[in-house]
Amino acid sequence: MTRTFNWKMVFSTQGALLVLESLFLLLPTGVALFYGETDAFAFGFTTILTFLVGLVFLRIGHNASRRVGEREGYVIVALVWVIFSIFGMLPFYLSGAIPSFTDAFFETMSGFTTTGATILADIEAMSHATLFWRALMQWLGGMGIIVLTVAILPMFGLGGMQLYSAEATGISYEKLSPRIRDTAKRLWAVYTLLTAIEAGLLMLFGMGGFDAICHSFSTIATGGFSTRNLSIAAYSSPAIHYTIAGFTLLSGINFTLIILSFRGKPLRLIKDEETHWYLAAVGVATAVLTAGLFLQDFTTVGAGFQNAAARTVSGWLPTLKAAEQSFRYAFFEVVCTVTSSGFALGNYMEWKPVLWCLIFFLMFTGGCAGSTAGGIKWVRIIVFMKNGIIELRRRVHPYAIFSVNLNGKPLERSAIQNVMAFLFFYLSFIVVGMVAFCALGVDFTESLGAAVAAIGNIGPALGEYGPAGHYAAFPLVGKWIYAALMLVGRLELFTVLLLFSPTLWRK
Repeated sequence: MTRTFNWKMVFSTQGALLVLESLFLLLPTGVALFYGETDAFAFGFTTILTFLVGLVFLRIGHNASRRVGEREGYVIVALVWVIFSIFGMLPFYLSGAIPSFTDAFFETMSGFTTTGATILADIEAMSHATLFWRALMQWLGGMGIIVLTVAILPMFGLGGMQLYSAEATGISYEKLSPRIRDTAKRLWAVYTLLTAIEAGLLMLFGMGGFDAICHSFSTIATGGFSTRNLSIAAYSSPAIHYTIAGFTLLSGINFTLIILSFRGKPLRLIKDEETHWYLAAVGVATAVLTAGLFLQDFTTVGAGFQNAAARTVSGWLPTLKAAEQSFRYAFFEVVCTVTSSGFALGNYMEWKPVLWCLIFFLMFTGGCAGSTAGGIKWVRIIVFMKNGIIELRRRVHPYAIFSVNLNGKPLERSAIQNVMAFLFFYLSFIVVGMVAFCALGVDFTESLGAAVAAIGNIGPALGEYGPAGHYAAFPLVGKWIYAALMLVGRLELFTVLLLFSPTLWRK
């Protein structure tokens, strides 16, 4: 028997979320006023409009039942990213910073999904308010709008688990507290603390206050929006490079385990199998790329950027400075690719094909479950590989009993099937996106790279759309397809796919 869908609760939730978004829009409005910029009106008008529409939605959902089932949870979570993007794009569009509706929506969806793909050819021509809002969007989307909502709005004390589960999809979920709202608050507390620490360090190492705040927002969210055309390559300080890379690496770890470490349980993080694989992959890939950059015959690290640091190689005995630079560029690119962060320190498309091919394959991995990173996530890769090995062993010992273990505990068959289904749909979306982009006239290699970058929320892809490029010239229809893939990837596929499942609506 199908129970009545709680539409009033959906309107009430979206209304509360819009009121919340209007409060955050006050921040870039204040930035515009502080710097005396002309887009203060656009941000102010959007703030008021968003607040009023939120009140209307709240009125429509007045006296709604507090019950939030699975169907309502999936609808709320999927809608919030679209609605936030529609209202969040208005300052860009109204101010003329991004005069195309499609481009403004693309940029905003890229921000909230922490993808980092941009249509802006000249980022430094943008106002402080625009740059601040781009970074803040990524920060809000990093931990998740729904998690923020559950943390600060008491009205979600009931049904919060349904909302959080729909937002934080994955192979496993662990609460830090019996109350989901307390869990969300603790996640956001650590998230904010790490952002503040990074901003302080960046300013200590010579980055301006405004840029430090914006880059910290984007780093902790593993988003990648920068305030500079050259991204992180605009800064010559190795300390800044290592700081951003280090906090990006940290943001790819399960935030629940980070919080448990703060609470005196560091062994949970130290013994976590997924973290081991994640760090090992970063270490191995960094070593391979460092060696490749040592041996590559080029005179500029990160060729493609005008002021990238130059270094000289004398035969097969590189200088100590060359060694450090090669390691720094390799480490930075590996970390940003694995965690789906869109920052760039160099243009890997200028490297030897074998090196940028390694970067491309790293795009499929992602960080740990429960982190702000995109991609497949290492926990799924672990389960997939272990299950494959066990299937081979079953061929030899058909009557033996084997189990896939994670952190020393056997996984249920349903969890393994979930991983297999996820990988099937993940690859299917890549193929569909690639074919669609090819049909629109995009080169095959660039179509493949764009599809992988979109669904993995990575941003920089291959060829023209690599770290030195942008998506301004991407086909109009292709931008909408790309935006849809960004949303599907951010919600880890099932949240969106289930909305089209008749079974869900017959429950």
